[in-house]
Amino acid sequence: MSSIGSDARRLNGLHRVSSALVGIVLLVFGALGLTDNLDFFSTTGSPVLGLSTNLLLSTVSLVVGALLVGAAARGERFASTVSTTVGALFLLSGVVNVLLIGTPYNVLAFRMPNVVFSLLVGLVMLVLGAYGRFSGRLPSDNPYAAEQKHVVDAEGGDDRDQRLPSGASEVAAARSLAETERLVANGEGTDEQRRMLAEVDAIRDLGERRAAWRSLTERGSAPA
Repeated sequence: MSSIGSDARRLNGLHRVSSALVGIVLLVFGALGLTDNLDFFSTTGSPVLGLSTNLLLSTVSLVVGALLVGAAARGERFASTVSTTVGALFLLSGVVNVLLIGTPYNVLAFRMPNVVFSLLVGLVMLVLGAYGRFSGRLPSDNPYAAEQKHVVDAEGGDDRDQRLPSGASEVAAARSLAETERLVANGEGTDEQRRMLAEVDAIRDLGERRAAWRSLTERGSAPA
């Protein structure tokens, strides 16, 4: 069993289980609300499982619950994406509806327990749905690393952009380049050094920049 395959199964399981659990809770909550003969747009609502609800909120809960269970059944990226999106919407709902409590615009019949539930569930779903997928730099054995690299490549960069210099020649080139950039920035560089910097500044990849600078310095165009 490969490490990559094992990580993929663990992440897939986490995304699917979290999506399924929240989806089932919402389905039960929505079904109980539908059997209580509630008004569709009542702003006062009726208690169900410790939360306030009306027919509209019960219907929305059923739809979202079914979506989450369906995402859990499909799994992989779809479950992660749906969980992250629904989590963000739950957080937004909690923030917006806390301002609507006690007003005629409280069409989902929210009360403070609903707000707390929405914020907590939203945060949990957002974190779990994004876990292992969205971060600044994923490890190479992460199943989503290839997806992230594809996005980086499409934006004009690649994983080499942040690599550190290796070997004495690369270290020397990096120091020479940094020193020349400092001199030019302080107005102390020569015209030749400015020309050389302009030549390497067009190169985005740091490794390639150091290689180009080393080639220039080895030809004796600038002091190393």
